[in-house]
Amino acid sequence: MNIDFANLGLAYQEHKQAIDQAMSKVVNTSSFIMGPAVTELENKLSHFVGAKHSISCSSGTDALLLAMMAMDIQPGDEIITTPFTFIATAETIAFLKAKPVFVDIEETTYNIDPLKIEAAITDKTKAIIPVSLYGQPADMEEINSIANRHNITVIEDAAQSFGATYKGKKSCTLSDIACTSFFPAKPLGCFGDGGAVFTKDDYLAEKIKSLRLHGQSKRYHHQYVGMGGRLDTLQAAVLNAKLDHYDKDVKRRQEVAQTYSKYLKHHISIPVIKKDRTSVWAQYSIRVEQREVVQQKLKAKGIPTAVHYPMPLHLQECFAYLAGKKGDFPIAEKVSKEIMSLPMNPYLTEEEIEYITTNLIKTL
Repeated sequence: MNIDFANLGLAYQEHKQAIDQAMSKVVNTSSFIMGPAVTELENKLSHFVGAKHSISCSSGTDALLLAMMAMDIQPGDEIITTPFTFIATAETIAFLKAKPVFVDIEETTYNIDPLKIEAAITDKTKAIIPVSLYGQPADMEEINSIANRHNITVIEDAAQSFGATYKGKKSCTLSDIACTSFFPAKPLGCFGDGGAVFTKDDYLAEKIKSLRLHGQSKRYHHQYVGMGGRLDTLQAAVLNAKLDHYDKDVKRRQEVAQTYSKYLKHHISIPVIKKDRTSVWAQYSIRVEQREVVQQKLKAKGIPTAVHYPMPLHLQECFAYLAGKKGDFPIAEKVSKEIMSLPMNPYLTEEEIEYITTNLIKTL
């Protein structure tokens, strides 16, 4: 059996007619930049998550940049985040010459540990960026409470959790600002790079819209120093077609995760989803010893795996200037050595999952 990790090809085939029609409309009208499909998508995103403002942009990375630029983050400002995430979360902080301040994670959910945040706050702290990792929202109520006490902003990095819920509310509406990604392998992915910023703040929304268009308030009048951060109309068209079916995709991803857990729960620690929230299962990640050996054995059986993420950010070469060292964040360091993601997509059959888990159990 040969398993497809994300099965992007089947995702296209399932919605081929609607996607092709949407893309053809863009091509035939030549509305490649900020065409009607972009406005349509932003309205649909707002309706889907319940956000007042949804501003599409060129990637999840640029969404984070735009959020911090709108906040007027300055060199020397400090932003608290997790060391166990994709580099974009902290990279964008450093890009603006602000300082990433890392806080260790919970060992069960792999999200930032809210109990450790307050000790990291200083008079230079301007924001907290919790990451809703692998599809499950972080402890946003506790994080927002801390932020309110210290008058700092919370930016949810929801790159992996679009469509998940927390206490009945959708991810991307749980904080002052939220950012998501539509990278192709995300639960809702386009055919290239794409992202969005969400906020209920009218001023921030208008500023972000301007910043993504080189800071223009009107054509060739630049109120801010901005960036070329627009979402291509073709990508918006793809997302419009796929968003119509996204609830079904999320449900199927959750069923896949439940089936994995059914086969694995007596053999290995399975992912923990807290009772007051749901996950969209961007990944189904487990922890194993001798990870590379396990991966090679599974690969020989036609089972792909991935590691998200093999090295915490405080140990990355690009952040050496922060003087991070081994032992600083022991849980993140431990998890990074053991974490391994199994194939996850809405199209995995029970037969395939049984095949994956049976062969996995044999390696343990």
